Amino acid sequence: MAAPEERDLTQEQTEKLLQFQDLTGIESMDQCRHTLEQHNWNIEAAVQDRLNEQEGVPSVFNPPPSRPLQVNTADHRIYSYVVSRPQPRGLLGWGYYLIMLPFRFTYYTILDIFRFALRFIRPDPRSRVTDPVGDIVSFMHSFEEKYGRAHPVFYQGTYSQALNDAKRELRFLLVYLHGDDHQDSDEFCRTTLCAPEVISLINTRMLFWACSTNKPEGYRVSQALRENTYPFLAMIMLKDRRMTVVGRLEGLIQPDDLINQLTFIMDANQTYLVSERLEREERNQTQVLRQQQDEAYLASLRADQEKERKKREERERKRRKEEEVQQQKLAEERRRRNLQEEKERKLECLPPEPSPDDPESVKIIFKLPNDSRVERRFHFSQSLTSQTRVKRAFSQKRGLRGRCQISIK
Repeated sequence: MAAPEERDLTQEQTEKLLQFQDLTGIESMDQCRHTLEQHNWNIEAAVQDRLNEQEGVPSVFNPPPSRPLQVNTADHRIYSYVVSRPQPRGLLGWGYYLIMLPFRFTYYTILDIFRFALRFIRPDPRSRVTDPVGDIVSFMHSFEEKYGRAHPVFYQGTYSQALNDAKRELRFLLVYLHGDDHQDSDEFCRTTLCAPEVISLINTRMLFWACSTNKPEGYRVSQALRENTYPFLAMIMLKDRRMTVVGRLEGLIQPDDLINQLTFIMDANQTYLVSERLEREERNQTQVLRQQQDEAYLASLRADQEKERKKREERERKRRKEEEVQQQKLAEERRRRNLQEEKERKLECLPPEPSPDDPESVKIIFKLPNDSRVERRFHFSQSLTSQTRVKRAFSQKRGLRGRCQISIK
């Protein structure tokens, strides 16, 4: 049974949905469907946009707020090659040309006036770019329907993404603006752009981005590059750390001539790419060296911190040990003081010792556990408790424990 979100899909759309999920690894079926709908169910464009996002290039449907990548078109060193239309040959050719000239002039004049007047009625819809990838995909489909699938590999992304990729990969970017209403566009696409040798050159040595100027995305690029006629090709590359137009080819150009012109432009500017690659390698090496230095510094810092931690632990251990010794000393002092106080308290309870010549007295000898002897005289009328107090007092005084022997004389 189909999932609820797939019930209104055709079998072809369902297959594309499952294929897109397998290629991208997105678990959410709703997200896969939303992405495909944004790209008019063109799975190649959707996958390309997804890969661009994974590589750090923002999605065209979620553009960053920062300024787009600017292209320098004011370089006076730009190579420009314009092909003029061939002059009529023979009497028949000139006759046909002169007969058609007023018709062509009238047609294009009326068309320009109509377009100019239409701008006052409603704004040019091409000025609002709402679905740039959809514009690219739509042009690709119409191109393949009209001229077949034998063509250079189109970059399936926006113009800004193509510029970013060319800058990141240090590659040439060839931009083709297709004028649907121009009389030479059809012949150029059939005989030149789809020529095998041209396809081979473009696919192996540069990125290729193309769009129709009738599409909002193509119109926006047209306003930036300011072409004069069609067909129009612009070669863009990273030069002096800026994306710069280094070559402009305008007019109906033949395959061999196009190959020669593109090769000339690339050879003339190859040194800039080589220099930029060397600078990037140097920056990367500097960055790696700085990273290694930072790692070494962090390792040294961690080692110093570990040494300091061990020192703190050692100081803390010594402090605790000194505190324990101090506590033991204080405890011993308290014990001795308590013993002294108890001895004095017990000695105060003893009656005075009779004189040696008192006939009513008796001398008692206490032999302590350490074999020392204590002698004292007691009166016959005194109880045994007083004698015991004497024994305990002297035993506590000397810190003795054990049994005492008593001798009476």
